[in-house]
Amino acid sequence: MSPELVSILVLVVVFVIATTRSVNMGALAFAAAFGVGTLVADLDADGIFAGFPGDLFVVLVGVTYLFAIARANGTTDWLVHAAVRLVRGRVALIPWVMFALTGALTAIGAVSPAAVAIVAPIALSFATRYAISPLLMGTMVVHGAQAGGFSPISIYGSIVNGIVEREGLPGSEVTLFLASLIANLLIAGVLFALLGGRKLWARGSVPTDGATGEGGAGPADGETPGPGTDATSGTATGTGPVTSGATPATPATPTAPASPTAVAVRPGREAGDTGGTGDTGGTEGIIRLTPARIATLTALVALVVAVLGFDLDAGLTAVTLAVVLSTAWPDDSRRAVGEIAWSTVLLICGVLTYVGVLEEMGTITWAGEGVGGIGVPLLAAVLLCYIGAVVSAFASSVGIMGALIPLAVPFLAQGEIGAVGMVAALAVSATVVDVSPFSTNGALVLAAAPDVDRERFFRQLMVYGGIVVAAVPALAWLVLVVPGLG
Repeated sequence: MSPELVSILVLVVVFVIATTRSVNMGALAFAAAFGVGTLVADLDADGIFAGFPGDLFVVLVGVTYLFAIARANGTTDWLVHAAVRLVRGRVALIPWVMFALTGALTAIGAVSPAAVAIVAPIALSFATRYAISPLLMGTMVVHGAQAGGFSPISIYGSIVNGIVEREGLPGSEVTLFLASLIANLLIAGVLFALLGGRKLWARGSVPTDGATGEGGAGPADGETPGPGTDATSGTATGTGPVTSGATPATPATPTAPASPTAVAVRPGREAGDTGGTGDTGGTEGIIRLTPARIATLTALVALVVAVLGFDLDAGLTAVTLAVVLSTAWPDDSRRAVGEIAWSTVLLICGVLTYVGVLEEMGTITWAGEGVGGIGVPLLAAVLLCYIGAVVSAFASSVGIMGALIPLAVPFLAQGEIGAVGMVAALAVSATVVDVSPFSTNGALVLAAAPDVDRERFFRQLMVYGGIVVAAVPALAWLVLVVPGLG
């Protein structure tokens, strides 16, 4: 048995053990990386650790640390309140606002994970507060980021168009952009319909200033959603926080608040307040800005400017800003380090370290070349789309596109397959799967979700990611590649 096949079978075993024995997949992946790297690939420790995603580790830690502080001092509550007022209390519009916001950020040049890192914590905080399915909100954020991800001035678009030009293939920047935009927009529409969007519309509007909303069905700011509503719509079915858009909510863990918005369980807060610093001025449901919240908002703006304007590392910048806030307001920040999603960090870093071992020993290239050598161009095209989707669900989307597009050159050169459609299909297949909890975007969504059963949310993202991996490459091939058959 070849070393490449052994490494793939070990990955399957890791996945099976993690899902059947509830062992952290990251820990299993570290062990697998050590075993396969040492015994099969003849790598030393340096070779194994070469695949450790140090930059992603810092992003996950830094962003979750900063937003843990924002949750502790009530800044996210203020942002949620502002978002509700922006859409006049129409909760059903908020997922689309988040979709458009992340899409705009990536379209103007933000790296997709950076845009998700900025928007996801705010979006998931809103989902928790107003009992919207976190699966709906999180996937809307990720698909929004990919919708704008291939504009001609975006990072992904610039990279893929550059690869196409370097390989001497015909290309179309507009087709690439529109393919990703339309694909993600259609997926978002289906998700909105299936995960409770229609029932969110039926709720009407919620109060934005303590008054009764137009629909009167949603919770007021600072109030707890009432029991007896439907979990599919994202509204609460009991006193625990909603953790699924498709199944009933499970009871909250002992450390979780009794409800998504119950502020009494957080030490240091007065009745009617939503943050640990400052108060509501004695007016129930109105969240006021305090010095700590103003400073935190400034830090969030600084994070956006630093990442988008100065191309600084999102993780290092977030850690630095979190340290500054912690130094100024230590009481609010004391528990923030403990709220960093350490289990998620272990999971993602372990899996990506093993993927790095696969790349180091040539497994990824081996699989791609095997498919590229198939004599039937249409079959090779769909298999490349699936390889891009499967690998990208665990690794870098841009990295896999950079590997697969050159592998497609030989049969594209035959003229039987349209290069523009093939490149667009590869781009869509390799990026739409970023909802996977093993990808950077999916990991950020998982880490950003407050007051949820993370293990359950992880399984939901994993199942949804699997559905996307199974369905989208075939659809992209059918729509973008088959019509261009020569």
